[in-house]
Amino acid sequence: MHKIAAFIMSKKFIPVIIAFTAVGLFFTYQSQGRNEGDDDPKVRHTKILKNVGIMLEQGHFSPRKIDNAFSAAVLKKFTEDLDDEKTTFLKSDIDGFKKYQNVIDDEIHDSPLVSFYDISDVYLKRMNEVSVIPKEILKKPIDFTIEERVQLDAEKMDFPKNEAERFDAWRKRLKYAVLGKYVDLQDEREKNKTKKDFVIKADSTLEREAREQVLKQMDRYFATKKNRETEENNFSVFINTITGLMDPHTSYFPPIDLRSFNESMSGRFFGIGAQLKEEDGKIKISSLVGGGPAWKSGELKENDEIIKVAQGDKEPVDVTGYAVTDAVKLIRGAYKGSEVRLTVKRPDGTIKVIALIRDDIKLEDTFAKSAIINGVNKIGYIYLPEFYADFERPNGARCSVDVAKEVEKLKAENVDGIILDLRGNGGGSLYDVVQMAGLFINSGPICQVKGRDEKANILRDRDDNLQYDGPLAVMVDGTSASASEIFAAAIQDYKRGLIIGASSTYGKGTVQRNISLNPDNDLPIPASKKTEDLGTIKLTLQKFYRINGGATQLRGVTPDVVLPDRYDYLKFREKDNPSALKWDEIPYADYQRWSKGAEVDHVALNINEEVAKNATFGGIKTNVQWLSKYNDKDYALNINKYKEEQKQLKSIFKKLDDLNKLPQPLEFRNLYADTASINSAEDKVEKNKQWIKFRNTDIYIDESVKAMNKLIEQENIAKRDN
Repeated sequence: MHKIAAFIMSKKFIPVIIAFTAVGLFFTYQSQGRNEGDDDPKVRHTKILKNVGIMLEQGHFSPRKIDNAFSAAVLKKFTEDLDDEKTTFLKSDIDGFKKYQNVIDDEIHDSPLVSFYDISDVYLKRMNEVSVIPKEILKKPIDFTIEERVQLDAEKMDFPKNEAERFDAWRKRLKYAVLGKYVDLQDEREKNKTKKDFVIKADSTLEREAREQVLKQMDRYFATKKNRETEENNFSVFINTITGLMDPHTSYFPPIDLRSFNESMSGRFFGIGAQLKEEDGKIKISSLVGGGPAWKSGELKENDEIIKVAQGDKEPVDVTGYAVTDAVKLIRGAYKGSEVRLTVKRPDGTIKVIALIRDDIKLEDTFAKSAIINGVNKIGYIYLPEFYADFERPNGARCSVDVAKEVEKLKAENVDGIILDLRGNGGGSLYDVVQMAGLFINSGPICQVKGRDEKANILRDRDDNLQYDGPLAVMVDGTSASASEIFAAAIQDYKRGLIIGASSTYGKGTVQRNISLNPDNDLPIPASKKTEDLGTIKLTLQKFYRINGGATQLRGVTPDVVLPDRYDYLKFREKDNPSALKWDEIPYADYQRWSKGAEVDHVALNINEEVAKNATFGGIKTNVQWLSKYNDKDYALNINKYKEEQKQLKSIFKKLDDLNKLPQPLEFRNLYADTASINSAEDKVEKNKQWIKFRNTDIYIDESVKAMNKLIEQENIAKRDN
């Protein structure tokens, strides 16, 4: 198994990149090394653009030709990515940009970069123009008796023809926002009007307060946009537009974003151990992680407002108007032991500078966790939110190792079956997928990986030891992606267990690798030619294939037991992205199905027949279909019609909420082996209570338990017959 890890992490994993891009990047740096103008962002941008182009054309699994057609697609998508609601640019701007329709491909190849700066400059200018519109519109009372509607789906709209049309588009959007607040305030008045000391306000007062609330939101919205949407950020959007047209998962990371990505993969980071929240446009401390630097210092408190962030003794950055995610990037650091200084404002108004030393923080919510579900049988339940792997530390967290430990703890409590919950699991480490699948099968192939113009490589579990051979079910949904799909597909192809969930998983069947755009270690560039950090490209190099030969790309995995899902009406899967790579198949690998596969098929058929007759799942399907049609509508700005639509919408969501909750909670409990750890800190106790509460009324877990009970029953019958 370690050979697989070595293969994935080695340069052999990307031979095509080294073979085809070394010369191209070498000459790029030879001509652009640390020469005059290196500090000019435009020089840096040009380097990034050219090197990304080389990577895409010569290394991508299935590259689109970078020609005039590609250039036109980049132009269209970039303007829409910048102005995704079509409320900033004017139609004349879009028409003016057409002069770059056949230019961007030339800029990628070698021409001077001009298009981006022109488009970005116009966008920033237009954003400043529209940022004052809310104040002008919201200073006057709004008439909600007029018969008019607003369209909020940008795909059904064009850019406004002129400033008057743009102003009217904003007027309708703001009117819709104020109408929602106004009706909420009316509802609150009706609900509390009989309460002692409750002040009953006139409609005119509520309407004014609604406008004031929306104006505050818009002020925060534009303050955040102006902080975030700088020329440098817009350049990242431009590059990601280019990479995203190759496929949805090829992307560009500026240096700080790569660090965030690696932190999410490893489940740990260097920080102060504080969770942040946005409240009334201010960034405040939400909670402190027990044992973290902030908690140990005793100086930082919940609800303290963070005003400025400084790296050690450097000039502090004012984070007023920052989004929480952007503030987090400043507070976290690349190194353990580095200092961050926070200027905070207490609830009483006092201001203080607090110096903290960053330490290793574990994101325990990322890690595998298990429980027991008591009932007809004792069922083990393992929740795995992602296939995490800390590649930077020899003893770092690995999901395959952690799941193996959870399985052992469940076996020690003599469970009759195990349910593995991969809902919401967006993937992660391929190595750990192979390792983890090996816990439940004898040695054999787990998946196939194929690069461009390469023969498929079969990744195998070579360990004959079987950690768990009992009844198994795997829960998935439409957000289970990549590594989750490989695991579910392997279990399904072997007939090792039941796959239970929504109509299909996400459908991401491609493999990426992060490749630095710097000429450091991967490329034969002299040290004297090293440049500043140009960032990283996450490049699609290969595709996954099931051991039965079919790709997981686009189609995902169709569960053995299909349960109607409340999110099925949303278009967010891989198949809904026009730039997604296609489905295909290759020859199957040689593997032996699980000896009890017939029992899995029998239970799946039985449960599917029951689900088809189940009133609860039938109700979910009916209401989800209604939402799918409602989602395509425009919306009323007349208060009476708005209330009618909202009443109907709330009714549908209430029905779905009721249908998704069990009337009688499942009997969840923690494992005996985990009791001491959970009770070691008050915050752990509370988090654990919420974790169990969130699951013990889940109808999908309940249905999985029912399926597991039938699977256990079938295996018991088979044992008696033998």
